[in-house]
Amino acid sequence: MSDIVILSGSPSEVSRSELVLKHLGELLKEVGFSVSHISVRDVPQEDLFLGKYDSNAIAEISTLIHGAKGVIVGSPVYKAAYSGVLKALIDLLPQDVLQDTPVLPLMTGGSSAHLLALEYTLKPLLATLKGQNLKGVYLVDSQIDKTNPAKPIIDQDVEQRIQKQVEYFSEIIERRKADLVVGQKV
Repeated sequence: MSDIVILSGSPSEVSRSELVLKHLGELLKEVGFSVSHISVRDVPQEDLFLGKYDSNAIAEISTLIHGAKGVIVGSPVYKAAYSGVLKALIDLLPQDVLQDTPVLPLMTGGSSAHLLALEYTLKPLLATLKGQNLKGVYLVDSQIDKTNPAKPIIDQDVEQRIQKQVEYFSEIIERRKADLVVGQKV
């Protein structure tokens, strides 16, 4: 099992969202977490299109997410919301797949005009799966360099904000681990 599962809702092979999510994964690996990355592109199209909630791929994804200590979910903004293919995947997951799990939502968009998509679309969706939403991060495309996968964030203020969110996310997970150990000893 991975400590952290990153779920990318981008249907594009060359995606700013994907770059930022991979960057977050590297930051978390640097502080000792094991990280798994799931992309909607990795899910068989037939499973998504036909709603095969009982497929092996969906069962594996559900097990991976359910066993994670934390989850990061990211999507580009499409029509003022998360991607439709991300919604198709989430619709196939068990209703409580994120039960009490810290979730860091992330969205990228062409402009700050869609900043509220994070608050009004993605966070409520994750809450229906019983996830514990953190503040989250919204990035504008101009803050991301698609040509530099090793360092995709151009804006230093944004990079600092991401670092703070990753630190807070890590602290919550570590605190929960410690609480579980203490609870088992009692």
